[in-house]
Amino acid sequence: MSIEIKVPPLPESVSDATLVAWHRKAGDGVSRDENLVDLETDKVVLEVPAPAAGTLAEIRIEEGATVTAGDVLAVLEEGEAPAAAAPEESAKTVAATPAADDPDRAPKTSPAVRRLLEEHDLDATMVSGTGKDGRITKSDVMAFLKVDDSSNVNPGDPAAVATDEVVEAGFDRSEQRVPMTRLRARIAERLVEAQHTAAMLTTFNEVDLTEVMALRKRYRDDFEKAHGVRLGFMSFFAKAAVEGLKKFPVINASVEGTDIVYHNYYDIGIAVSSDRGLMVPVLRDVDHMSFADFEAALSAMAGKAQDGSIGMEDLTGGTFTITNGGIFGSMMSTPILNQPQSAILGMHSIQQRPMVVDGNIEARPMMYLALTYDHRIIDGREAVQFLVTIKDLLEDPGRLLLKV
Repeated sequence: MSIEIKVPPLPESVSDATLVAWHRKAGDGVSRDENLVDLETDKVVLEVPAPAAGTLAEIRIEEGATVTAGDVLAVLEEGEAPAAAAPEESAKTVAATPAADDPDRAPKTSPAVRRLLEEHDLDATMVSGTGKDGRITKSDVMAFLKVDDSSNVNPGDPAAVATDEVVEAGFDRSEQRVPMTRLRARIAERLVEAQHTAAMLTTFNEVDLTEVMALRKRYRDDFEKAHGVRLGFMSFFAKAAVEGLKKFPVINASVEGTDIVYHNYYDIGIAVSSDRGLMVPVLRDVDHMSFADFEAALSAMAGKAQDGSIGMEDLTGGTFTITNGGIFGSMMSTPILNQPQSAILGMHSIQQRPMVVDGNIEARPMMYLALTYDHRIIDGREAVQFLVTIKDLLEDPGRLLLKV
């Protein structure tokens, strides 16, 4: 029986997708639930599995095409599948390797990484993975390419020779033009849209993290043994933010037309960096989470963002966002709203600075905080008091536990 393989329903607010890569070619045998093709939206990569075992009789849409929900991608002839070639032997995929015959040895890759490997005709086993469970990341591939550049030069290529001469002279003026990924293009679109829509204003404060750091140091090992996750800084900031949002509900609100929508729940987006760009996975009902619940959920989301398995449902519906530029060394910044949210909290580097404490000058671990907010609905008084609330809770973290 012939089965049409169609583009699945796309997530809300996503109108189309790009067909990134086929993992089988026409005539290949396939197994039920095997991933046949990757579709890239402006937020996530979707995998389309085989609905049954059989033979991929016909491919109707080629790589690089734009597709919409319901489009027929291919036709599958259901039945006992012939001996299937390993996916690496298919057209436009990585050459077969010994690791391909051994699932336990095969390197783990996301769709985006597989595409990069294919573009550079690389064998996945050549690249050492630094990601979780040995997964190969985009950075791993780029690092390998940088090391292996010399072996990829074709001496007969005049352009390559010219480039060599320029490099030998000490000047590298080469250029590379690549199209934006759908994710990067969407990020750019949303940031410009936020600038044009909201009346954004940023207010700053600083927080002394002496007590938080002492608490982490005192209980870090016991916490990890008891809960199986590390005790990070983000859980303190997220829990403090929730308490602030409860005191100032408009900061947890959003604008819809001429209405202000107040949310009586606290779904916090945490900005994380991935190989595909910045993502903001959302942790639901943070007010009901313990510190351990939050750290475990955040770790799981970060892992999904890195390995490309994050779904649209993980990225939508947040009411407030926290971003930590401090992990990259940022001292101060003015974050841009993640619309339709009305506020975003920016964390920064922790720096030892001289502070006056009870009349004495002491070195204290200080962090600048930034709150960018939509001045259309949030007044400066509320924004400033919200930051002060976070500051007070973090400088005396016992109040977080006692909710006072």
